[in-house]
Amino acid sequence: MEKLVKYFLVCLAAVLVGNILMKIIDYKFDHLKQESVKPSVFSTMTLEKRQQQLDCLARNIYFEAAREPFEGKVAVAQVTINRTESGKFPTDICKVVYQKNIFMEKVVCQFSWYCESPAKFKPMHKEAYDECMAVAKKVLLEGFRLDGLNEAMYYHATYVSPGWGKEKIAKIGNHIFYK
Repeated sequence: MEKLVKYFLVCLAAVLVGNILMKIIDYKFDHLKQESVKPSVFSTMTLEKRQQQLDCLARNIYFEAAREPFEGKVAVAQVTINRTESGKFPTDICKVVYQKNIFMEKVVCQFSWYCESPAKFKPMHKEAYDECMAVAKKVLLEGFRLDGLNEAMYYHATYVSPGWGKEKIAKIGNHIFYK
């Protein structure tokens, strides 16, 4: 009789755990479905404009994170897109990437590579650029995102300390990301 009660309790526990897991899975799928339904400004643009946006995003990934791991490339792309959706930056990826500001009588680029000499604007390593383009497509066209970076708006290399006073979100590869 004691074995029968134990068996019954184990079966009941298994059913309860199974039900809880199914509810968690359903919740996650519903959450992901809601996220993917969000309308995007990029889904309504022309093919030519979308290609231009992809090129700008891929260049930014290349010059900012070509030697970073996959997650680092995605994170740079995600910051760029987060900026376009924030209302604090232009709504166009190319305008975000090539944005310059005047700070203390100096021209400051949002992304440091753009302030360097124009000769460096051409990607030199085809394989690395192709990988950056693949990441740009995955992030821009497929909506791929890294959890925890939905509010990331800024980042810098680990070897600099800009003293921004912003809230740190993550460190991925050689970059630190902030809200």
